[in-house]
Amino acid sequence: MAIYAVGDIQGCHTELARLLDAIRFDPAQDQLWLVGDLVNRGPGSLEVLRLVKSLGDSAITVLGNHDLHLLAVSTGAAELHRSDTLDEILAAPDRDELLHWLRHQRLLHAEDGYVLVHAGLLPGWTVKQAAKLAREVETVLRGDDYATFFARMYGNNPHGWDDGLTGYKRLRVITNALTRMRICTPQGDMEFKFKGELHNIPADYLPWFDVPDRASRDATVIFGHWSALGLMLRDDAIALDTGCLWGGPMTAIRLDDRELFQVECNSPVAKHW
Repeated sequence: MAIYAVGDIQGCHTELARLLDAIRFDPAQDQLWLVGDLVNRGPGSLEVLRLVKSLGDSAITVLGNHDLHLLAVSTGAAELHRSDTLDEILAAPDRDELLHWLRHQRLLHAEDGYVLVHAGLLPGWTVKQAAKLAREVETVLRGDDYATFFARMYGNNPHGWDDGLTGYKRLRVITNALTRMRICTPQGDMEFKFKGELHNIPADYLPWFDVPDRASRDATVIFGHWSALGLMLRDDAIALDTGCLWGGPMTAIRLDDRELFQVECNSPVAKHW
């Protein structure tokens, strides 16, 4: 069995289908690990959801911030943005089935020394702790009161972790770290406005994966979310958001030998990311 990790899709269904052809993906033998943001901004979000759902256990996906945004909009907890391309999903005859499936996906997957997450891990979190915290949010997402979670999900505070946090503040910090974080201080205080390249990171902040003595450094964290960072291959971190939405390629990596596979963007929504 081969495991292929794939970067942010964001509704780029044509490119995903071509990438699966390029890697000769066989759902009977292989497995896809998807870093989240299956939907939004691209033209084929509905088709992406249907495709990934149809793969069953041969696809493992973690939720990204755009996936959570779709779920929040579907409950009335958030409004559509001008650049959103989610109307087709919300009007689809299988809408409820797809959203139920999406709501039951993971925020973090850990296996054989790898961690799959959309954005990152706070530097003080071990993999075991991060997985346990992710389960807390997943339990709420899958429960009867998930709409209340989405009503309380948005916000940048608290901007750091405290073991004493409770309630929706606790769930918000966990969600923000796993689905929105790019940079933080060495102490783990997150900043959410920055989306740019490494040389433009604000003073006193670091990429979360470069914080000295990060507690999860013994694992290989596979993530996306940061298209301006692009492809990064390290022993302790693999970044796979290569900006297909903005004109870059869509990228997959075969984990057993780290061979890369890429397909070019068909119709970018913009020329730069």
